Amino acid sequence: MSGNQSDVDSVQSRRVTWEGCSVLLDINDGDRLVFSRLTENSSLKIGKKNYPLRPLIGCPFGSLFQVEYGAEGSKLSRLLQSAEVCNIQENGDYQPVEEHRDNRELVDNNKAQSLSGENIEELRRQGATGDEIIEALIANSATFEKKTAFSQAKYRLKKQKKYAPRVLLRRPVARSICETYFTKYPARIGFMRVDTLSLLLSMANVAANSDILVVDMVGGLLTGAVAERMGGSGYVCNMYLESSPYPMDIVRMFNFSDEICKRIVRISLSDLCSVQSDPSEEMGHDVSVTANSSNEQMCSHDTDTEPAGMEEIAPSSENVVSKCKVPKAGDKASQENIDLWKANGFSSLIVAAPELDTWNTVKDLMPHLSHSAPFAIYHQYLQPLATCMHNLQIEKMAVGLQISEPWLREYQVLPSRTHPCMQMSAFGGYILSGVKISNPEST
Repeated sequence: MSGNQSDVDSVQSRRVTWEGCSVLLDINDGDRLVFSRLTENSSLKIGKKNYPLRPLIGCPFGSLFQVEYGAEGSKLSRLLQSAEVCNIQENGDYQPVEEHRDNRELVDNNKAQSLSGENIEELRRQGATGDEIIEALIANSATFEKKTAFSQAKYRLKKQKKYAPRVLLRRPVARSICETYFTKYPARIGFMRVDTLSLLLSMANVAANSDILVVDMVGGLLTGAVAERMGGSGYVCNMYLESSPYPMDIVRMFNFSDEICKRIVRISLSDLCSVQSDPSEEMGHDVSVTANSSNEQMCSHDTDTEPAGMEEIAPSSENVVSKCKVPKAGDKASQENIDLWKANGFSSLIVAAPELDTWNTVKDLMPHLSHSAPFAIYHQYLQPLATCMHNLQIEKMAVGLQISEPWLREYQVLPSRTHPCMQMSAFGGYILSGVKISNPEST
């Protein structure tokens, strides 16, 4: 039995996909991003057709697929790099070409293309590939040769996205998941940008063999990023301050192994505080605490069984997930770990809870940190962090307090066309960081 489990873990640790794993499908170079789980019956809708994702199972992450037409219909086939592309990438043969043409005499009157839609459908029925259709469109265009080199490249790319769509198989990691959600559904992750997430992990000193206390109200993105950074050593304690745990649907997209999932635990603030009460009081509250914990555990299982985030992003490919067993993270913390954290404290604290009052949350959590433990608090707005920083200075609970505003500029990097992107995010939220100290006056 152990041998079979080790074989499964070795397969999942490789850089190839397996049945039941989560993947990020990048369609037409970022035009559309889709989360999906690879199964025998899962499919991806491109245009008006559904394409089975079975050819993607067993392929390395980073593989490129293209829609190909044949006698049996269209399907996704793996696209290998040509020798010309490989030589260009190895030698860096991007020499600027002096351009003598311009587009001033071109008139867009829809008369330049002599190939009709019926002709294109006839080519498809004859088994022509997408590249062959593109070359036919270029050959029948009266204005293609008159365009500049940049315009010709744009024309090819536009036709390729329509007649030969490409799908890039990407691994779901903290960066790719954060970028995808920030592009499509930023409110679900509290408008947290990828550079802000990296700064949170750095300022909180997230490393192996640590016990990280996390308040995650951004769908589980922060919890998954911390667990990915720690690599299965130490514990990620996801704390909730209300009666029910916060959802962690995004954690299942990371393809964590069973060992890493066991290191992601949940605990309520009331349970952690009840351990610090008198033993006589604990005897009277044991029954109620166990009842509440069982109800909370049932609520957490209920929320875990519905992949809301993935279904809303890729509803067509999430109909048969139940056949593939996926490791679940977020079990209730054991009493042994709770006692250990009560004695030694947590090594760091990360808070991303835009819906809670920042100062009250930090004030309740600071006593559970060890001395000289770093902390990092994220918020979309500045004022809650400024208020929290002022109160921490008055109470003398921390030193090295600073509020940081992340800044990121995205560039387009192309031959002779490298410049900042025309549309980018100018706001990434704010981070309050510091180090906890012992204040004898407060004890």
